[in-house]
Amino acid sequence: FLKLTTVFLTNPCKAIPLDFVFVIDSSRSIRSNDYEKVKTFIINLLQFLDIGHDATRVGLLQYGSVVQPEFSLNTYGSRAEVEQAVKNMEHLATGTMTGLAIQYTMETAFTEDHGARPLNMHIPRIAMIVTDGRPQDTVKEVAAEARKAGIQIFAIGVGRVDMKILKTIGSEPHSEHVHLVANFSQIESLISVFQSKLCEAEDTCAEVDHGCEHICANLPDGHECRCRPGYELTVDGKTCNRIDYCDLGIHGCEHSCISLPDCVCKCRRGYTLRPDGKTCVDVCQTLEHGCEHQCVANGSSYMCKCFEGFILAEDKRSCKKCHDGVMDLVFVIDGSKSLGPANFELVKQFVNSIVDSLDISRTGTHVGLIQYSTKVRTEFTLGQYVTGDSIKQAVGRMQYMGRGSRTGSALRHMFESSFSSREGGRPNPQQVTIVFTDGRSQDDVSEWASKAKSSGITIYALGIGKAIEQELREIASEPNEMYLYYAESFEKMGEITQKLKSRMCKGERRHLGEVKSLLQCMHVNTFFAKCQFIVWLSTAKI
Repeated sequence: FLKLTTVFLTNPCKAIPLDFVFVIDSSRSIRSNDYEKVKTFIINLLQFLDIGHDATRVGLLQYGSVVQPEFSLNTYGSRAEVEQAVKNMEHLATGTMTGLAIQYTMETAFTEDHGARPLNMHIPRIAMIVTDGRPQDTVKEVAAEARKAGIQIFAIGVGRVDMKILKTIGSEPHSEHVHLVANFSQIESLISVFQSKLCEAEDTCAEVDHGCEHICANLPDGHECRCRPGYELTVDGKTCNRIDYCDLGIHGCEHSCISLPDCVCKCRRGYTLRPDGKTCVDVCQTLEHGCEHQCVANGSSYMCKCFEGFILAEDKRSCKKCHDGVMDLVFVIDGSKSLGPANFELVKQFVNSIVDSLDISRTGTHVGLIQYSTKVRTEFTLGQYVTGDSIKQAVGRMQYMGRGSRTGSALRHMFESSFSSREGGRPNPQQVTIVFTDGRSQDDVSEWASKAKSSGITIYALGIGKAIEQELREIASEPNEMYLYYAESFEKMGEITQKLKSRMCKGERRHLGEVKSLLQCMHVNTFFAKCQFIVWLSTAKI
């Protein structure tokens, strides 16, 4: 384990302002203790950056199956704020959509709206990608596009990462921009490497055999050894010992004490730390949250939720029920044998609860549903039923097919028939499809998904269990982070519903050309507000 880190006390990067974005792999293959080592690596790397709105700006995003921005280039103006934000990061533990993360970095993270300075200012744009596995999507084209856009990419691989993939991601020359270490314990060894690459300063620590265990700090007249936070220098002036404040019992934490590496008090879920940094308070009981229906603790914060059939209004506190949206909605439901009869019943409950929140009538929303396995079967067409009760009865009568999985055939049927006038399709309403699958298709999905999307049909892809993420990407409308959602199992599907709910209406408003009216957007959001309740119900029953 190589513990050397070099920190310049003279702010060596002060004369070189950067726009610096960390892109961190937060996939399930990374263990919790290794995830903490990545956070420590980031914090140590920050020590020699002169962070400020007029100096180096730092942003960070992590990714798994989806991209989760933690903070933008213009969010924080000091190193202390950035360090605290890094410490507060939570492990996603999902897939490895590296290409999607690079695309978000290029199209969003390095925009002026998110704090990147104009290109004519000639501020270097640096992206540092840390990953431990093979991407589940393609990276070659999007990485090349990002580099062409002026982003200098450093690619760090940990463990069994294919060096060819890293070189596909990183900038040239690869000897300076691509690095591979055996494990997360060795990632600290790269601190001094990146220090010399990013900063133009005299490194006196590198010129002598200083013997410092943690940090060699350059001084005007030489150097001195220092320790990372949470450690203290021993009498030899070179080695460091860990300070375990929690073990000393003098922390004063009301709930629990964590050494990461400092002594940090942490509250149980549903509570937040008071300003004293030690005692805890129930978020919903003490804050004037203003939630009309429900206040739900969310880690150290809170969020407002609405009762069944309602959605959050724009103020994120009051609730409203949408009755004005009009759309033609077709469910494409996987009925293959991998799903199983019990889970198929949960899917039926899921659909019925969604129907409860829709304004179904002859002039309102119409709903159709097809089930597929080896063959495709239309359960009912658009407009066949014009009341919610009649649709739910039809869903209840559905018989589980329980054979193969030909998603491509189902998409073809949806595109060619489900929205046609002979099956009740109308010329004006927004056309929306929800594809629900739990496994790999036995036929190609890309051709008919592409044709459907090109014709104006909005497709949401929901995958559970063994669903292949690359197939989901081919099915879902773009951008994928708005239209693709994946959970490892029915038990874990609840993890994606809140993101699905919060992003739905935002995404539709960005593409007003694809939506007939804002009310339709609100209506679709009503649909997904319902998702959260029924997924909770489904997981509870399991």
